Amino acid sequence: MSEKRLKTESEIPVYAKMISGELYCCADEDLTALQASCLELQYDFNQTRPSESEKRTELLGKMFAEIGENCYIEPPLRANWGGRHVHFGKNVYANFNLTLVDDAAIYVGDYTMIAPNVTISTAGHPILPELREQVYQYNFPVHIGRNVWIGAGAVILPGVHIGDNTVIGAGSVVTSDIPENVVAYGVPCRVVRPIGDRDREYYFKNHKIEL
Repeated sequence: MSEKRLKTESEIPVYAKMISGELYCCADEDLTALQASCLELQYDFNQTRPSESEKRTELLGKMFAEIGENCYIEPPLRANWGGRHVHFGKNVYANFNLTLVDDAAIYVGDYTMIAPNVTISTAGHPILPELREQVYQYNFPVHIGRNVWIGAGAVILPGVHIGDNTVIGAGSVVTSDIPENVVAYGVPCRVVRPIGDRDREYYFKNHKIEL
C-alpha cells in the first residue's frame, strides 16, 4: 500500500484560518500531518553535533520561512511548526531552549539577542470551556524589532509588538505592545525607563564602558 500523499497548505481549508486569527480546530488530520513533516527537520537540527555548523545553517534554511545571514540558534530548539512560520533577520542570536509556538508568523529583526529559555507564542485557546473541549485555537502574529534583547525566561504572548532597541528583562511576561528604545520588565511586562545617557556611560550597574 502506498503512503498517503501529504497535502499542501492550499489544499487544507483550515490552514487559512490558522494563520488569519480565526477560530479553528487544530486537530485536523491533514493539518497535523503537514505539521509533523516540519517537526522531522527540527528533530534533525536538534541532533546535530556542535562541530556541524554548516549542517545547522542548511537545516535552518529549510525549516524557517526566512532566516538571514549569520543567525545562530543553540539547540535544543522547540517550535510547534519547526520554524515554518518564523522570519529571522540577519545576525539574530538565540540561546538554548528557545520555544516558538509558531502557528502564526513570528518576525524577529536584525541583531536581536534571545537569552535561554525564552518562549514566543502566537497561539491561544478560547476561555469558553466548551470550545476548548473541541480543541479550538486561534493565532496572532508576534513582531519583535531590530536589536532587541530578550532576557532569560521571558514569555511573549500572541499579537505582541516589541519596538527596536528595547530590552525585555528576564522572567517577564509580555502581554501587550512595548515601544522602542526602552527597558521593560515584570509580570505583566511594563516600561520601566527609556534607554538614555547613563546607558552610554555604564554597561552594568556602576561598571563604566571603556572601549
